[in-house]
This record gives sequence, structure tokens and C-alpha cells, in this order.
Amino acid sequence: MERKVGFIGLGIMGKPMSLNLMKAGHTLTVFDLNQEAVNSLVKAGAAAAASPKEVAEKSDVIITMLPASQHVKQVVTGENGILEGAKDGSVIIDMSSITPEVSKELAAKAAKKGVGMLDAPVSGGEPKAIDGTLAIMVGGKEDVFESVQSVLYGMGKDVTLVGENGCGVTAKLANQIIVNLNIAAMSEALVLAAKAGINVEKMYRAIRSGLAGSAVLDVKVPMILDRNFVAGGSIAINMKDITNVMDTAHEIGVPLPLSSQLLEIFHALKVDGKIKDDHGSIVRYYEKLANVEVKRV
Repeated sequence: MERKVGFIGLGIMGKPMSLNLMKAGHTLTVFDLNQEAVNSLVKAGAAAAASPKEVAEKSDVIITMLPASQHVKQVVTGENGILEGAKDGSVIIDMSSITPEVSKELAAKAAKKGVGMLDAPVSGGEPKAIDGTLAIMVGGKEDVFESVQSVLYGMGKDVTLVGENGCGVTAKLANQIIVNLNIAAMSEALVLAAKAGINVEKMYRAIRSGLAGSAVLDVKVPMILDRNFVAGGSIAINMKDITNVMDTAHEIGVPLPLSSQLLEIFHALKVDGKIKDDHGSIVRYYEKLANVEVKRV
């Protein structure tokens, strides 16, 4: 079903997601502080808005894909924000990775205005944003979720209602623990193999079909061997996510020793000037410790 969709946040993920929504037949109005990103979407057939408020005025479904909690709060509740322009019965879908606490707070404020809200963060990075096969984990009311499924499936393949508001972003926090610790464990193994002098590419082929195999292994090992650290998911974004993980865990009394160590690794990479790298650059933390480089031979 064709919908009037607004999209706010046209970055690495938001831009291809917006393009896929238009391919799926939805009418799109967009806003971003980066005018170049807006212009590229306008050339593809979208309409531009001057503010989040104007996006909401022209849309039935308003999607946000922004870096962090404070940006989402500003865009939803700030001056010229979404709630100033949203019509009764419209739906906000926040696809950013923020904290469950902020997500619940914003959903409550939206409800007072007669606006539905879902938290619907994604997994799959830039490649799956481009091909429209993102995994989307959703929190919110079931009737609201059902009303916008055609929009969600315009961007993703596996779309799951996890529970009430806040459950989607909580699932994303768990996802980020698994993904990033997987990269860290893989990095330790690759550095060990490289330092031992074996052919890392052949080792990868030998283990990828066994229990050590994973989507992370298949995506990140070729990038590391090619020394390709162009960000699909940056150290900056993943450090923000793991910071949210630790803050949430401490609030509810869950010790996470491995995640806390991972956060320190991210801070070390930030100090080392790697903040804009892909999170596959975790390997470079271990390489520096062992004085070795993982590469093709």
C-alpha cells in the first residue's frame, strides 16, 4: 500500500533506505542538515522539506534515522519538530539506535498528541540498507506496527515486533553486543594466526563452514584482508551503541564484563585516530599490541 512517508536523516543508512521506499512506491518527503544529501534524494524523486515539522505536515508516516538519543529528541520534540506538525493518527518510526529510556519517553509524548510511535532499529549495515534486506527489530503497539508494515518491508526483509515501546532498541543493544564482540573475538584469532605465520585467508576458508563461521566472519574477514576500513558501521556509531549498552545494563543491574572491555577498545581506537573507520578496525587494536598486520599474502 502506497503511503506518504517522511524521512529525516539521510546518512550512510538513511539515504539508501529512502531510495528503497521510493522504489517500493511510497511518496517521500525528506529532511537533513546536509543539503547535498537532500538534493540527491530530490533528483531521485523525493520532495524536500525545510524542517522536521514540515516533513510531518506532509506525511502520514515519519521515519527518523539519526546518530544518537539527543538528536532524536530534538527532531521529535524540539522547535519545528515532528510533534509540532504531525497529524492525529500519524506514526513516527524511529529507526535510530538510542536508549530504551528515551524511546519510551518519546512514545509517551507522541501518544499525548494522538501520534503512534515505534522504535525500529536495524541490523545489516550499509550493504543491506542498499539492497533492502535489513533486519528490523520493532517495539510498540501491535496495531500501530500492523498499520505500517508495508513501509517497514520497503526497507527490510526480516521485520519482527519484539514487544512494547523500548523493546526494539533493547533488542538492538543485544544485537550490537553480539556483533561487536564477534568482531573482537575474530580479531584476536586473526592476529594470532598472522603472528604465527600461517596463511590467514586459507585459515578463513578452513573454518568458515564450521561452528566458528558467522555472517560477521564472512563480511569482515575479506575487508580486513584487503585493508578496507571504509565505514559501513563506524567505530563512532558502534562506540555510541556500546555506551548505551553499558548505561542500560548498569541501570538494570546487569554486569557485562566483555562489553565493558570492548568499550575501552573503542576508546583506544578513537584516541588512535580510527573513530571514522569501520568497526572491523577493531582488528587494528590487536595488531598494534602484537606488532603484526593481518593481510593477504
